[in-house]
Amino acid sequence: MTSPGPDGLVVSQATLDDWKVVGGWAAEEGWNPGLSDSASFFAQDPGGFFVGRVDGEPVSAISVVNYGADYAFLGFYLVRPDLRGNGYGVATWRTALAHAGGRTVGLDGVVAQQHNYRKSGFELAYRTVRFGGVAPVGEEPSGVRAAELADRAAITAYDSACYPADRPAFLESWLTAPGHRTFVRHAEDGRLSGYAVIRPARDSLRVGPLFADTADDARALFAALAADADGRAVAIDVPETNAGAVALVEKLGLTPSFETARMYTGPVRTFAGERVHGVTSLELG
Repeated sequence: MTSPGPDGLVVSQATLDDWKVVGGWAAEEGWNPGLSDSASFFAQDPGGFFVGRVDGEPVSAISVVNYGADYAFLGFYLVRPDLRGNGYGVATWRTALAHAGGRTVGLDGVVAQQHNYRKSGFELAYRTVRFGGVAPVGEEPSGVRAAELADRAAITAYDSACYPADRPAFLESWLTAPGHRTFVRHAEDGRLSGYAVIRPARDSLRVGPLFADTADDARALFAALAADADGRAVAIDVPETNAGAVALVEKLGLTPSFETARMYTGPVRTFAGERVHGVTSLELG
């Protein structure tokens, strides 16, 4: 897919190598993407990444990752700071958004841009707050262990209940990506009651997702993450609507740094939002 834009802009699908440049832009914006995040989302939808170029040089970017027939997620909407105001962003946005077809599209946007997103058909669902800091290491949590290959089917099913779409291809990569550590907790009856992933990023470790049945499950999983972090700073993106999740990270001494607006263009399938103590990625869903 290619699309001409203003002043010689050409928008086309991006490669994973292209996205290394875009990841650098995101880091400069303070987004702190995980080091292996993009590869996992490419595994879900390799055609969902777009770069705008002028004279062959990247100037703009956006991702629209499709999940099944009904849902897509928009992220990494960026224009090089020295080239903003030339219409490159809007042209890249329009080309990429067509990739979603008739799917409902979600995004996590800075609150200041909420009005602009609403003009494009997005409506606010809730806000997400990034909390960060060094989490204290306590006693070893009960019922938590590192995930194994045998847990994969249960994790995939659990994830589907906590997210607006099934994403097995993404999880296959996410759970095994370099540096990613996954922990699970089980209830007394042996049922999976939560899972969490911690991963390396540019400025700190990132937590996501942290999905759990109860506040106790979430506390136990986060304790395992804190032990794995071993004194390194962590960041987690918490839906403001989950009061228990906000209380947990505040009790652990993590502090808010910024917030985003989760917005959708239409309805999404029902999912267990009360289990979402930490979203997977603001940049990519």
